[in-house]
Amino acid sequence: MDDRLIVALDVPNALAGLDLAGRLGDAVSFYKIGLGMLTGGGLALANELKQDHGKRIFLDMKLFDIGATVEAAVRGLAQFDIDFLTVHGDPHVVRAAKEGAGADMKILAVTILTSLDRADLDAGLMREGDLHDLTVERAARAFEAGADGVICSPREAAAIRALPGSRLIVTPGVRPAGADAGDQKRIETPAAAIAAGADHIVVGRPIWQSPDPRKAAEAILAQLR
Repeated sequence: MDDRLIVALDVPNALAGLDLAGRLGDAVSFYKIGLGMLTGGGLALANELKQDHGKRIFLDMKLFDIGATVEAAVRGLAQFDIDFLTVHGDPHVVRAAKEGAGADMKILAVTILTSLDRADLDAGLMREGDLHDLTVERAARAFEAGADGVICSPREAAAIRALPGSRLIVTPGVRPAGADAGDQKRIETPAAAIAAGADHIVVGRPIWQSPDPRKAAEAILAQLR
């Protein structure tokens, strides 16, 4: 199975997540479980998919807090045998997360959300500058702090791949040609994201909103090949 495709289980609860995973079957080996699923049995779903079905799990929590709290939270999550875990890319957060992660869980640093543009950063009183350049700089600082990889849009993947010591690059904001962009603002096609240097792409709605999710996933995988 091609684990470059990570399917986002952005569905209401664990039962819906298991149903979707069942429909996708052996076409998909890697799943993302996000914050929206946390109160719907997300950790139980992660454990079942990992232990009973042999799937890889990306837990997308985007943790942000003081160092001691982040370290404790990550140490607790590590017991679920998670493959990838996201934290915000601030260096103090990344360092704390690495302290709690253990040997097997990869810490991925969020650079700038793919649903944001420069106007959103201005509204949040974020530093002035080109969004692309800020994203690459945050990635560089996250790598220096020990991150195993970063989350970025496909549009920054090539520049981040060119950084000294670059590691895993995971790109949300991926849409098949002609698909609705939804709330994403910096998008590319699956093939373009991989060509730019992404190791994994994350796709949610174009798959789980499809009448035939397996067929939609297989079509994306065909583009990657």
